[in-house]
Formats: sequence, C-alpha cells, structure tokens
Amino acid sequence: MQVNSVSVMPAVLPTLSPAELSRYSRHVLLDEVGVEGQRKLAAARVLVVGVGGLGSPAALYLAAAGVGTLGLADLDQVEEHNLQRQILHDTPAIGRPKVESAAQRLTALNPHIRVQLHRDGVTPGNAVALFSAYDLIVDGTDNFSTRYLNNDAAFFARRPLVYGSIFKFEGQVSVFDPSRGGPCYRCLFPEPPPPGSVPTCGEAGVFGALCGVIGSLQAMEAIKYLLGIGQPLRGRLLVFDALVQQIHALNLRRDVHCPLCGNEPHIRKIDAAAYDFRCTAPAAGGTGHDHEEIPEISVEGARRLLEAQAGRALLLDVREPYEEQICRIEGSRHLPMRAIAGRLGELPRDRHILVLCHHGGRSRQVVEYLRTQGFPAVSNVAGGIDAWAERIDPQMRRY
Repeated sequence: MQVNSVSVMPAVLPTLSPAELSRYSRHVLLDEVGVEGQRKLAAARVLVVGVGGLGSPAALYLAAAGVGTLGLADLDQVEEHNLQRQILHDTPAIGRPKVESAAQRLTALNPHIRVQLHRDGVTPGNAVALFSAYDLIVDGTDNFSTRYLNNDAAFFARRPLVYGSIFKFEGQVSVFDPSRGGPCYRCLFPEPPPPGSVPTCGEAGVFGALCGVIGSLQAMEAIKYLLGIGQPLRGRLLVFDALVQQIHALNLRRDVHCPLCGNEPHIRKIDAAAYDFRCTAPAAGGTGHDHEEIPEISVEGARRLLEAQAGRALLLDVREPYEEQICRIEGSRHLPMRAIAGRLGELPRDRHILVLCHHGGRSRQVVEYLRTQGFPAVSNVAGGIDAWAERIDPQMRRY
C-alpha cells in the first residue's frame, strides 16, 4: 500500500512579503538558501509527531525558519514534570493539550506560518493518510510502538522520516527515507525490545538540555532536506554523548531482509494489532511472552485488595527517597529498590506484597527477585504510582 509518491509542495512557490524577506534575511544571505530556498520553505508542509522534549526545539526552529505549514500531532496534556525539557510549554500551560500550548507559542514566534493541530495524535487508522498530506515527518516520540508506527506509515506514504531519540545522556538522529534508497528504522531495529528490558525516561531520567541538541539537529536535517542542500543523514546514524561532548556517525545500510523495506517484505499494510506493545512491562491480563510468569495487578485491583485484606496485604514502595517526597500512598511501606537485597528480613513472608514504583519497571524487577528468594505471594502494581495518580487519586502530584 504505497500512496502519494509525489510531494505535496505546490509547483508555484509563494511570493515572500517585504516583512518576510526582512525576517528571514539571514537565511537569504546564505548562497545555499537565497530567496528561492526561502520560498521553498514557505511552501513546505512538515508534520511534527510529539511536541515534547524533541518536538519542542524541532518545532521552534522549523517555525522560526519559515516552514509554511507545521502540523502538530500529540494527544497528551502538559504536565509539570514536562517543563524540565519541553521548552514549547510554560507553567500556565499545565493541564492544557500540548498541541494548543505549542500552537500558541509557535504563532507568537512567527505569525507568517500556519499551524495545523492533530489532537488525536497518530494512530494506525489515520497514520498513512496524515503523513501523505505533508512533505516530511519529524518523529519526536518517546515510545517504541509509536516509533514503529511512524516508520511504517512514512514508508507507505513515501515520506522521509527525521528520527530522533534520547536516553539519559545519549541521543541519536537519522533520516529514514527508503523511497530514495535509504534504510528504515526496522533496518536498524527489526523488532522492538522485550517488555521491561528498556526503561522509559520516567524510569531512567533524561538530561533536559540534550533534548535541545537532538531536536535542533532534527530541525536542521528537515530544513536541509526541504532545501535540497548538504548531505542528509540518509544511511547514517548520528550518535551524541553529552557527558563527554562527543559525536560520531555510523553508516547504515538498507537491510535486504528488512520485514518492511527489504526484498521480500512481510509487512504490507498498517495493522493496528502489530503496534500493541510496550517498552515497559505488560499490564495485568496481557501477554508478556517471557514475562508471563510474573503476576501483575492493576492499580484498581491493588486498591481493592488493600481494602479487603487490611493487615494481610502490604504495599511496598521501591522508589527512591526523593520520589516519595513528591507523592506517596498512605499506608505504603517505603524501601528503595537498591536496599531490598540487604533488608529481606524486614519483609513479611506471610503477607501478600504488592510492589510499586513510578511506572512499573523497577517494581517488576523487585517482584522477580523476591520470587527467587522464596516469597510466596508477590505482585507487581502495573503502571506504578503514576497510574495510581491518574486513575485513583487525581489530586496526587505526578512527575
């Protein structure tokens, strides 16, 4: 299913007003850009998927550069903990949809551009049609299911995808463009990692300023691509290490065995079921493959059990001390994950222990460990205290 193989950029480029020529004059002075190149940017349509840590700097620089139409796809709302790195948003925006907060900031930065909001985000049902309406896609998402969906939809829509990702102090950037002979995301990572093997930024943390570096590099690649200048990161993966300020590029080749863009592909359409996976542990009742033996319980189930078995069930909070200062569940027992092995004797073996962390990744590891130590009744609270705050206690501070 390959559709819309031609760009949506109009054949006749728009004329720039004196105000626009003044605004973009430092671009126009560059021989590689000039008035003609600036007109190309004014005619371009770019979709930014995810207006968070990476999407914020990417969208800001695309808007400032004069990209005529910016699409913003995100279904989340601004939360306080976003503001450490998501510079499109500010404190008064907490609680607002991210696309609305972003649109307000971008149009204030450059009133000459058009911002189109896609409040439902990118879904298997809309992805190909949505991507086909733009010239280029900037992927600012932070989870594997959406990254694979974006990659596959960009392939079927025949649109270049500017990829970016961050983990703690390291970032990556590339341009996936199989329609022009380059590799795709699946050539690099054919399958997602096993559930629970890769922590989210909410579990591992992220260096805020790193988002600015990687998102800006994504914007730069997008602008270069639209102008047709320089050497794009097609077939290369740029890796940046913020701790040592070191950057290097790895060559990537199209994989002839790639399940999507290879010589004999078996992914031939967007199938919603194919993107129903997580980088964290599966929720209760889901199939976790190698992790099926680990019992899990939802936050709703945990609350019911704690109420029904008062004194017989224990809620064990394994987060770090600073996290407990942000929020805690009344009646829970706090014991950081790193202290568990040395303090096993403090944990009751005759009670059902419900283990909880921020999102469910660390607590899952604790459950696995306690089971190996002979604890007969241990369960992981799926989604952690963040799910508790979202679904049980909306007044609880989230982070």
